[in-house]
Amino acid sequence: MSTRQNLEKRKRIMKRSIKLGHCICDPKKPCPCDLFKEKDICLCAGERMESPTGEVKLTHLIEKAGCASKIDQAFLKSVLKGLPVIDDPRVLVGVPAGDDAGIFDIGDGKALVQTVDVFTPSVDDPYTFGQVAAANSVSDIYAMGGVPLTALSVLGFPVRKAPDEAMTDILRGGIDKMKEAGVAIIGGHSINDSEIKAGFAVTGIMDIKQVTANANAQPGDVLILTKPLGTGITAFASQIGRAYPESTEATAKSMTALNKEASALMVKFGAHACTDVTGFSLMGHLAEMSLSSGVDAEVVWDDIPVFPHLLQYVADGILPGAIERNKESCGGRVVAGDGIGPEMLDMCFDAQTSGGLLIAIDAPDADKFLQALHEAGVLAATVIGKVTAKGEGKVHVITTGKRQLPKPRETRPKKTVEAKPQPIATALDSQTTPCCVGAGDGPVAPEQGAATGPASGESEGAQEMQQRFMDFMGRVNRPGGLDAYTKQAMSIALSVHAKCAPCLKVHVQKAREKGFTEEEIDEAAWMGIAFGGAPVMMFYKTNKPQ
Repeated sequence: MSTRQNLEKRKRIMKRSIKLGHCICDPKKPCPCDLFKEKDICLCAGERMESPTGEVKLTHLIEKAGCASKIDQAFLKSVLKGLPVIDDPRVLVGVPAGDDAGIFDIGDGKALVQTVDVFTPSVDDPYTFGQVAAANSVSDIYAMGGVPLTALSVLGFPVRKAPDEAMTDILRGGIDKMKEAGVAIIGGHSINDSEIKAGFAVTGIMDIKQVTANANAQPGDVLILTKPLGTGITAFASQIGRAYPESTEATAKSMTALNKEASALMVKFGAHACTDVTGFSLMGHLAEMSLSSGVDAEVVWDDIPVFPHLLQYVADGILPGAIERNKESCGGRVVAGDGIGPEMLDMCFDAQTSGGLLIAIDAPDADKFLQALHEAGVLAATVIGKVTAKGEGKVHVITTGKRQLPKPRETRPKKTVEAKPQPIATALDSQTTPCCVGAGDGPVAPEQGAATGPASGESEGAQEMQQRFMDFMGRVNRPGGLDAYTKQAMSIALSVHAKCAPCLKVHVQKAREKGFTEEEIDEAAWMGIAFGGAPVMMFYKTNKPQ
């Protein structure tokens, strides 16, 4: 509710903005801005819109979901190559390695492992998104064989455009998941952003001798993937209303699962190389591992674990744009074997969010390692291929023919039904509810017993005319050359002069909400009385709301 003090502040701030010719909060906008004209709210003066309430679907508030929102690998490399190389002997793994996290030697055989990861929602539920953001961020530490210790949260949130509770739930989900990982959140940073984003900067520790980088895969190694593929495609299917509930539930469960057990077992069994499969896709991360290790690899498409209904989504062409960006980044190093169709290969370029670990391990140890993973609850862990030989980082995708894409679903666009304007407030009975209800800065509830729909027998034409009149009233009442405070005083004067009792009640109520004093209300009324004489004065004295 506005107060006189708020309005004085508003006038002072707006006077400065108008003199400058720019809004002091957003120099790209004029003053008064559209928000002020439409909603009678000046953000520069500290006024705030009401926060939305109710259930929110996060993926409907963003353009790209999850790790698909990240900058593509090829563009990122083109930018980074122009930067100076960090020449510090304590940096054991840095930017040039293109690995999951950086490693810094702190002496005595120990090293710090550090990473940061931020992205948009890949699920609709805020609490679950917070968990996914935490699990995804800490996964980079696990991929290096480290133990995460502390984290700083990073959050972008469209204040007043999404429910405040959503921000709280995102943070709560992240805190709970980090607690499960044994990580202490010791601070964070937040910005008012146009889209929701969340993530963490995580610091861990490890034994230098146990670093499991992505650059040590050996010919003959077996490739094991610990989580199913398809989070990006499933999130996209959800965004366009084509997802099956079973698949969204399965991806959410997987994305919130930590790679903690898989990492510990990987270190125990002495795996040669590892990377976590995230935004650059299975092909992107494997191609990077192969190139860094100087080897070629082979993946059996039929053996890649996938989420429920993923193959149906692929067959239906539900393939997000991130797939194309990933193909542009590393597609030249991926070779499709006989029987691998374009859609089958596209699946392998799907940007993953909080995906599994891709581990290269010595073949004789693979069976026992896989058994240990299953016993530890990492049930999706599967052998998907092998490192074939020394090479130039090529990845060959083959098929045994035991798995096929299903037939596409027959889809028809939903018929669009044009919505008719809803009656704003009342029948045309001016003695129950005023014609100006709903105009300007929001409707006022009609009196008990007042009609709230079209009058009995009222034609559609009459309803349409009423709607048009209400639209006209709304435009007239918007702040423009005259601010909302002045127009509210004018509305009182005109209501008195017209001797419209319901109108007077509405506008006096609105004036009080805006911070008018009783003296100011009376002064506005006397302007109407001055033009109407004694009968109007008697009307006001009789009908002024108490």
